[in-house]
Amino acid sequence: MCGIAGIVRKYGEVAERPMIEAMTSAVAHRGPDGSGIFIDKNLALGHRRLSIIDLSENSAQPMFFGDKYVIVFNGEIYNYVELRNELKILGYTFKTTGDTEVILAAYDFWKENCVTHFNGMWAFCIYDKTADKLFCSRDRFGVKPFYYSTYDGFFKFGSEIRQLFSAGLPRIVNKKVLSDYLVLGLEEYNEETFFQHILKLNPGHNMFVDLKSGAISIAKYYTIKIDSAISSLSLEDASDLYLKELTRSVSYRLRSDVKVGTCLSGGLDSSAVAALASELYHQNSTGRFTAITAASVDPTNDEKHFAAQVVKQFDLSWATTTPTKDDFINSMDEVILTQEEPFGSPSIFMQYFVMQKAQEAGCPVLLDGQGGDESLIGYQRYYPSYINSLPISERLGGIFKSSANSGLTAVHLMKSYLYFTNAEVRIRRQLNRTNFLNSSFSSLINRDLVRSMAESYKDIRELQKIEITATQLPHLLKYEDKNSMHFSIETRLPFLDYRLLETSLSLNNHFKVRDGFTKYILRHATKHILPSSIGWRKNKIGFEAPSAVWLSDSEAMMKTIRSSSILNSISGKIPDLSNDRILLWKMYNVAKWEELFDVREN
Repeated sequence: MCGIAGIVRKYGEVAERPMIEAMTSAVAHRGPDGSGIFIDKNLALGHRRLSIIDLSENSAQPMFFGDKYVIVFNGEIYNYVELRNELKILGYTFKTTGDTEVILAAYDFWKENCVTHFNGMWAFCIYDKTADKLFCSRDRFGVKPFYYSTYDGFFKFGSEIRQLFSAGLPRIVNKKVLSDYLVLGLEEYNEETFFQHILKLNPGHNMFVDLKSGAISIAKYYTIKIDSAISSLSLEDASDLYLKELTRSVSYRLRSDVKVGTCLSGGLDSSAVAALASELYHQNSTGRFTAITAASVDPTNDEKHFAAQVVKQFDLSWATTTPTKDDFINSMDEVILTQEEPFGSPSIFMQYFVMQKAQEAGCPVLLDGQGGDESLIGYQRYYPSYINSLPISERLGGIFKSSANSGLTAVHLMKSYLYFTNAEVRIRRQLNRTNFLNSSFSSLINRDLVRSMAESYKDIRELQKIEITATQLPHLLKYEDKNSMHFSIETRLPFLDYRLLETSLSLNNHFKVRDGFTKYILRHATKHILPSSIGWRKNKIGFEAPSAVWLSDSEAMMKTIRSSSILNSISGKIPDLSNDRILLWKMYNVAKWEELFDVREN
């Protein structure tokens, strides 16, 4: 896991070393174990290394493949062992035991189609000297970031936005993205960022840059595939297949030359990963597998007692942290600077403290449960889609079963059904909630996206696809990458193994939600592994922040909000938001972001 950077100067100008050095140094936290720079005419590449696989200098980057290619790479190719063996049969030899050299050999043989052979997470750039071009790629689901800009005659890219600032880009707010965030609570659904002139390479896409002309082209290489044969399996066969694929995925993500542990909230997803990882870990080690838990100071959303059951059953080495309100306040600036863009809730701080504890525990690799909810219908707001999938005669019964096994009232479920399946209801409610914002600003919201979201509720798989590719998973992955890499921690996400995810989406939809239980297939598959109190839990929390405690000083937050130039420019009179903690946080977050990054309107 690393940080990468690159500059292409157009019109044949020579790339400057100070700029690429500044971009590389800006992400030293992503790679404390080494750095390297390559410059050739109008191209400069930079790399910061976090050593995880093949700790020797042989795997230092930028890495060369003879006189043909140069690569800077951030991520892990989990099936590198199998690919290396396949490429050896094809005549390739290897000087390292890591995955970076495998990428280069795979590119040499398959060219840009090499990415279809990779199982992992990545953002990389290969300088192809033979074609005088760059080949850049981002993994299927966007676990690893790739920011870029073509501002002012340069092509620049990096793992974090701060690198582009260090290379001279202005800090100007993108009001279109800001409007979607404040009004709709949406972000990270396309290539745009909160900053003008800074874009992202979308997940599942490749980019090509011609070094002579500076021309850029982007092509999508991945679309989620549904296997109809899996859809027709019985519950028992589907359960066996799912558990087999999940176990394989976890096994892949235990490949490391440094210590590996796991995040453990006490929820179903993290508990399943911890259980399987612990059993696999003990096949090759006599030590105890490590788990990291963040407990809440608010007993109404504290899951520590659930995590304790998993720790006891699987004899885990357990490190815990219980962030206080003072911890929250004292880390405020650091977390906002780490995230680089406004984020949806203080729950991001809980994840931040988990990563901090992992660093203290000397555990540089953590497994995590991101993707489980999206791939298996885990969120409570997915119930309307499940109810829609039932025959009309069974929908009322579906509402009551869902209520019985979710902790939600039938009235709440019916209101959710109306809200999530009707775009105009959702838009109108959010506009009313933020009616103090200027109409010219609110009109920037992406109504088409909301309509697509509402339409997706008619089909569970379509809902899953839009949540995975646009409306939910991308921003969670952004938060995770930045929190973890701030502490030089590599997180690995078993539920986002593309083979497992495609299996998940291909399953009979009634195995995802059954009798009102979300993620039924995972509950069923792990019924002989997890305690029933975990496997058949009806409430869902997941490292949720104690917002009622942390955001209790609304008067001070409102003072910060009202001092924001950006917020004042898009608002009429800003009302007291103390009774709407979600909106209070978002407005406060924007004000602090503006202050800390010195963001301008134009």
